[in-house]
Amino acid sequence: MRKKQPLNTRILSLKNLKARPVRTACLIVVVIILAFTLFGGSILALNLRQGLATMTRRFGADLMVVPEGASEKAQSLLLQGGSGYFYFDAGITGKIAGTEGIACASPQFYLTSLSTECCDAAVQLIAYDPATDFVVQPWIAERRSGTIADGQVVVGSRITIRQNGTIQLFNHEYPVAAQLSESASGFDTSIFMTMNTMRNLIDQAHGEKYSFLADNYGEEVVSIVLAKVDPLKSSSQVAYNIGKQNEGVEVLISQGIFSTLAAALSGLVSYIHLFSAVLWVLALIVLAAVFSGSAHERKKEFALLRILGATRKKLIGIVLTESFLAGLAGAAGGIVLASLVVFPFSTLISERLELPYLDAPPFQVILLVLGSLFLSALAGPLASLYAALGISRAETYFTMREGE
Repeated sequence: MRKKQPLNTRILSLKNLKARPVRTACLIVVVIILAFTLFGGSILALNLRQGLATMTRRFGADLMVVPEGASEKAQSLLLQGGSGYFYFDAGITGKIAGTEGIACASPQFYLTSLSTECCDAAVQLIAYDPATDFVVQPWIAERRSGTIADGQVVVGSRITIRQNGTIQLFNHEYPVAAQLSESASGFDTSIFMTMNTMRNLIDQAHGEKYSFLADNYGEEVVSIVLAKVDPLKSSSQVAYNIGKQNEGVEVLISQGIFSTLAAALSGLVSYIHLFSAVLWVLALIVLAAVFSGSAHERKKEFALLRILGATRKKLIGIVLTESFLAGLAGAAGGIVLASLVVFPFSTLISERLELPYLDAPPFQVILLVLGSLFLSALAGPLASLYAALGISRAETYFTMREGE
């Protein structure tokens, strides 16, 4: 014989939900929308914060000195990637290094491949000086010990490497010494090499009949000089002195760039949180209306349960359990749907937002999942609480006689 199950609160609630599929589906859909927005918005905000923090930590320079008129290109290259080329005399590096308040300075040279005909991808090529660099090499050290030899390249996290461990640039293959971790910056789509490697690459490309904008500037040019300021000196004052002492340059203070970016992110994150809070309140109102209407229709059902011996506390438990189960199902569904949108398309989201965006660590995502699940599932019981209390206070006799 099949063993009979006792009709406890959970089983009664499940049977009630199955008996009214349309009402149950409506409840679940409302919570799905709530959970989708709550988790999706929260994970976007978390990834934006993660991206900004990582970019700030990776950059490492206090000042960026660029040719006059190239500041917007330089910022765009740092934040969004893409292509950029601007040059001034390499002698500027020594002048900046000798400025009072500068602890160290290092040049970089930018070369852009404009199409995939010459290379495996249209990317930004960045050359650094191993003798003075303090930005790229510490980053490389996280992935590879030792120095990068001339002839080797290091690629950003979004660069595709050939199966033989090389990448083609201007019809020549270069061995990839390391692939950098994500930085949420334009460097993720860049290729790094030493100055000597860059010179050899340009010579070989000239042999293949390629020409570059840098050819018009002479041999000794650089694109940017990165500098660290003495901790005892003011970055803004040192930047002012550099601009005053050197004609044809612009000095960007990285702290100012990141502060502006942080303010923009803060505003966006605030809007996301505000929208989520408003939606949560609206969901409560909608769910409360649904439960109130349902409670009115089910008055005789609950009155009959009272006649059969159910206590007022039991009735409240049934209603709250129904709403919790429906809310839990909707919350799980909304989080799954949001995950299918956010995680597989993180690269596309980053490109569309044009802001530093980086997937947060797994443990933070797990905490966010649990928090979103709790808040979304909680909406159901909170919305149904008033209806549950109203049902428990109804007089059984008058309810059963109602309508006669």
